Order: sequence, then structure tokens, then C-alpha cells
Amino acid sequence: MKPERNKHARWLCMAALCAASTAASAQTSVTLYGVLDEGLNYTSNVGGHSQVAMASGFPHGSRWGLKGNEDLGGGTTAVFQLENGFDVDNGRAFQGGALFGRQAYMGLSDQRWGSITLGRQYDSVVDYLAQTSAGGSWGGYMFAHPYDNDNLINTFRVNNTVKYTSPALGGLKFGGMYGFSDDTKFSNNRVFSAGGQYAQGGLVLAAAYLQADNPSATSYGAINNGGDQNLPGSKLKIWGAGGTYALGKATVGLSYARTEVADPRSSAYVGDITPPSGTLSGLRFQNFEANIKYQAAPSYWFGAMYAYTRATFDATSGKKHPVYHSVGLMADYIFSKRTDVYAQAMYQHVGGDKTGSVLDAAYVAGSANVASGSNQMMLRLGLRHFF
Repeated sequence: MKPERNKHARWLCMAALCAASTAASAQTSVTLYGVLDEGLNYTSNVGGHSQVAMASGFPHGSRWGLKGNEDLGGGTTAVFQLENGFDVDNGRAFQGGALFGRQAYMGLSDQRWGSITLGRQYDSVVDYLAQTSAGGSWGGYMFAHPYDNDNLINTFRVNNTVKYTSPALGGLKFGGMYGFSDDTKFSNNRVFSAGGQYAQGGLVLAAAYLQADNPSATSYGAINNGGDQNLPGSKLKIWGAGGTYALGKATVGLSYARTEVADPRSSAYVGDITPPSGTLSGLRFQNFEANIKYQAAPSYWFGAMYAYTRATFDATSGKKHPVYHSVGLMADYIFSKRTDVYAQAMYQHVGGDKTGSVLDAAYVAGSANVASGSNQMMLRLGLRHFF
């Protein structure tokens, strides 16, 4: 009987080890994920010439990442996420060459109280407001408002942040973040933002605010001057509101965003924006957008957007008001849960007052350079794969 008892004991021990292993795997998980987005672009006017080019990461930035969690008990979980952005064309890293330039954070999440995370993260404008715009939801890069002045397509992330995100409370979710300057002058290159979103049935309403003090002034502050900037100046303010409503196969969105830049110097997209004579003390944008996405069938959908942007160019020569009209179209065909092919078109026309600066020329986000005049069109055919 002794050998039989030993056999049962070994079997019970193995079963216990398997059960413990299964429980551990259920309590802790790490996921490898990513997106590959590659395609061909045609641009009608790049300094007076048409261009055909291969380009990566338009509706979705190409990326790979790791995210995980560990159950700490009592409804509390340790979480982390590391995400690298890269160019499929040549393999180089985006976001200024940072290893995890898209996101890099860790923290704690609680079912009752929400989450607190620390590291390099998205601001509240991206977290809550961006989803009401075409660029921040289904359209991506090409559908940005001029120079991505409102950061709805993530031109910059924020370093050194502490972020709070609430749990869902009857359809309401809110949060905020603070990005430290890490400088002896506490306010030199810091960022703070807050926002919220309410979802009920097919309705989503959102609002957000962001302020950056002396952004990109240092290489180690909240906004890195090496790979994170949209409109550097002494102060950046962004606020806005928007909403979407799903009705049958269609989802309609409306959004408004206002951006103010004090003492602006340049744009990450078009370089120096100052006039040839005099100084530029302020730059403001008001972005009004309407968009629609129509899910014609499970395997394909169509989208369209129109944005009207009115700028205020405040120079020593006086105030000027250039205006930007942006029209975008997109069609997507889904081969499988992981792979799809899409086509995009974007047209921009610049009118209103002339500023004497590069802002008078049309520029679709993602094109190689500004147009030689007030019109530019970009067409794209792309392939995406999720893993």
C-alpha cells in the first residue's frame, strides 16, 4: 500500500502545483501587442511639385508595446505600459528616437477609487476630447487640425507625469495630470491638464483643458524639446468640448478646440513661423469640426470630416486672421480582425488675411513640406496589421 500512497501523494502534489501555476497566471499577465501601418502617399503640391512617397503610421502610428497587470488583492492592481513608436519604412524610432517614446508608465488601479500612474503619458485633451474628432478617433495623422495646434493627434506626450483616472461613475469618467519640470524653477516647462467624458447609450460628451508653461524650454522637463512639441512658446493653452452620437450604422461627431500660444517661435511641422519683419507676440486657433463615420457592413466603413479653423496672428504689424478649410474622406475594408486596407484623402485651402509667414501656405499633416500656395491635397492607400 505504501507505493500506492506515494503515487497518490505525487499526483496530489503535481495537481497542487498546476493549480498554483494556473492561479498565478490568472492574477498576473503581460501582453505583447503592436500595429504596423504602411502605405503610399500622393501630395499635389510640395513646394510647387507633386510627390509620391512611402510613409508609415497615419491612421495608426506604427508601434509595439508591452502592458501588464498584477492582482494585489482587495480590488487593487499594479499596472504598467511601455510603448515604442517606429517607422516601418526604415525601422528608426519616432518621438525623437526614444525607446518608449509613445508611453512609459506604471502605477496602481483600484476598482473603487480609480488609478494613479506615473511616467510618460497622454494628456487629458488626448484622453477625453480627441475621440470626438476624426483625427483623434478613426482618421489619424492626415485629419489633424492645422499644425495639430490642439494636440488631438498626439504630436506631444508629457514626461514626468502623475495622472489620476476615475472609475466609471454612472457613465461619467474624469481625470487629470501634472507633468513636473524637474527644474530648480518649478514652473519652467511644466504641464497640467484635466478633462472628463460622459457616455450614455449612443451619446458621448467630452471636455478638456491643458496648460503648458514654457514648454520645450529644457530637454528634461514635461515637454521634451527633442521630440515633443507642436507650437513652442512661453505658454500654451488648449481647451475644448465635443460629442459624438451613434444612430444605427452612423456615428456623428462635433468638436470645438481653442489654442493660445504666447510668444510663439516655430511649428514642429513647418519650422519658423515668425513674419519677415517685426515680432509675433501671440497666436490663437479656433477649430470647429463636424465628422461622420458610417459602418456600411461588418467588413467596411466610410468616414468624412470638415474642419474650419480661424487663426489670430498677433504681430507688431497688427492682428491678422488667416482661415483654414480642411476636408477629409476615408474608406476602410477589413480582411480580418487583424488586417485591413484603407484609402484616405485630405484637401486644405488657406484663405483670409495674409500674415507674410509660412502660415499663409497650405499644409496637410504628414506631407513632406508646405505647398507653394494656398492649396494642398494628399491621397493615401495603406495597409494595417494589428498583433
